[in-house]
Amino acid sequence: MGLAYEFDWGVLWRQPYGLWLLKGVGLTVIIGLSSWFIALALGIFIGTLRVTSYRILRFIGTFYVEVLRNIPLLVQMFFWFYAGPMLFGEHLGRKINHINELNIYVAILCLGLYTASRVAEHVRAGFASIHRDQYQAALSTGMTQMQMYRYVIIPYALRLIIPPLTTEFLTIFKNTSIAMTIGVAELTFQSYRIDAETFHGLEATTGAMIIYFFLGMAVVKFMGLLEKRFKIPGLVGR
Repeated sequence: MGLAYEFDWGVLWRQPYGLWLLKGVGLTVIIGLSSWFIALALGIFIGTLRVTSYRILRFIGTFYVEVLRNIPLLVQMFFWFYAGPMLFGEHLGRKINHINELNIYVAILCLGLYTASRVAEHVRAGFASIHRDQYQAALSTGMTQMQMYRYVIIPYALRLIIPPLTTEFLTIFKNTSIAMTIGVAELTFQSYRIDAETFHGLEATTGAMIIYFFLGMAVVKFMGLLEKRFKIPGLVGR
């Protein structure tokens, strides 16, 4: 018995389906980049709190990391979208629920906060790999602790942890697919939409996978260039 399925790869560029995929790619990139800026900035801050000499700040940093990285991302996405507005009270919560494209903002916030907890651990590991003498040398120049972290330790640690940051940057683009669960029309959502309209899900999801692959390769290439640009002389690199 022959295969009854009739392939139609033209569905990937035939209108309006090709336009749907392009819109999905654009939204995926917007969500991914926006979330990454939040994750990187907040992750550096939280990671710094994790190694500070002040116990209360270390507790705040540890609490943030342990809570957010140990709760599944999908659960967090549902929480921020369905329950999050209730945290602001009934009146303000109703206003938040009526914000245009709220699901997109929630996806960006959720992905950013979740990934920040993972970035923070990489930052902490970067700090731990720096010899204590370097901290003392920076302080001996007359710098305050804040100046030491800002001008010496954080820039040095970030150069050490570019490879694991590459993984997190790549993962955040892949995790944008979870946003479809709250109605965000990103790439995965659009591939399922094409499947529902044409019954050519194999072609649609294959197209989505290929696009994700090239997005991932672009991220890896970009981070590889950064790693070469900011590598520390004397350390083993890729």
